[in-house]
Amino acid sequence: MAQVIQPISPAAVDELAALRLELADTSTVVLAEELPRMDLAEQALRFRLLPKDRALAVFEELDTVHQQELIDGLKTDTVRELLDSMEADDRAKLFDEMPAKVATRFQSQLNAADRRTTAQLLGYDPESAGRIMTPDFVSLRASMTAAAAIERIRHLRERPRHLDVLPVTDGHRKLLGTVTLADLVSADPDTLVNHLIADEHYQVSTDTDQEHAARLIQEANLNALSVVDHEDRLVGLITWDDAMEVLEAEDTEDAARAGAAEPLERPYLSAGVFMLARSRAVWLLILAVSASLTVTVLNYYESYLANVTVLAVFVSLLTGTGGNSGSQASVTIIRAMAVGEVRFSDAFKITWRESRVGFLLGAMLALVGGPIVALVYGPDIGLIIAVTLLVICTWSTFVGSLLPLVAKKVGIDPALVSAPMVSTLCDATGLLIYFSIAALVLGPALTG
Repeated sequence: MAQVIQPISPAAVDELAALRLELADTSTVVLAEELPRMDLAEQALRFRLLPKDRALAVFEELDTVHQQELIDGLKTDTVRELLDSMEADDRAKLFDEMPAKVATRFQSQLNAADRRTTAQLLGYDPESAGRIMTPDFVSLRASMTAAAAIERIRHLRERPRHLDVLPVTDGHRKLLGTVTLADLVSADPDTLVNHLIADEHYQVSTDTDQEHAARLIQEANLNALSVVDHEDRLVGLITWDDAMEVLEAEDTEDAARAGAAEPLERPYLSAGVFMLARSRAVWLLILAVSASLTVTVLNYYESYLANVTVLAVFVSLLTGTGGNSGSQASVTIIRAMAVGEVRFSDAFKITWRESRVGFLLGAMLALVGGPIVALVYGPDIGLIIAVTLLVICTWSTFVGSLLPLVAKKVGIDPALVSAPMVSTLCDATGLLIYFSIAALVLGPALTG
């Protein structure tokens, strides 16, 4: 018996028409933010109602995790069209996050050229500039005239999205520099491209760290950065939008580690409770073990607390102050290192500067807190607290500024010795400073 196809009701047609109008009035960025909040069927329905070009723009705005989820709800033909239309670097990024079997299956469905360029990008180190470059670019010969160059661009079969920066090469693909499309259009038609090359030229190799490349784009205000192989032959461009994604990911990673957690590998709402707990558990255990130093110091000076019990009142105040001042210095230096403002060779300048900052902060706290404590608990205790605040702040800012520099020098991510670790270390050493000063001031009264 032939299957009877039920007609779509007028109400359903009206609903789809209203939904199309709603989607047309919603910006690409908002759609990319809202789609992942819907269930998979709802995502797929809205996505299919988008025009082809708009759908691709929305898809490229999604995180790779959400791209994978959406792919699961789309038909194979739609997925193939999306993958064919994506830029090579975005496609490689998506494949890199997919299960190997799924990525291989989709990659085999690409045309030969796209399959080759995708495989090339996936062959580079995941943290390298080669992994995030786009091999889709227009290069010009130095011997061309401006008119010939514009004519070449005009008659391209497939025009890359990024045409504002055009690399210039010699007859052997060796990179000579770049010209901007604006300079090319405004130049005399007979001017050689070689004469339009920008005075300042920046390039990186395929194995350059991608964060370094992204920082260079940011600091030099570049729209695109040329990438060359080991023989200085042009192989791709890193565009500013990809650079900003790298910097966002690096800043997210640093922020997570500054809070004593491992960075999540996916957006927060897509991470399960177990994943969230796992990202924090290791560091929580490390900090708990580190905090045992504080317990050990307190046990060692237990007799001091027994003889002069008032000293116990200020333990939390002093350790907290030391930890906070050390954390402030640590976060400041880590950020300065991240944006290239300081390096290990500046260690003496940095520690000397931060020590003086800590001294001033300690002096301020001592002048405020010392007299108040003296009025309540007596001049000896007031003196101990004032001097301890001064020394602890100076010492903690010194430690907080030095540890990230040392970590970077020995190849450890400075964020790993960030605020929580510095705070824990300063707690233990702060207690040593506190009880040592108390022993000097109180003498026999403390030890007897």
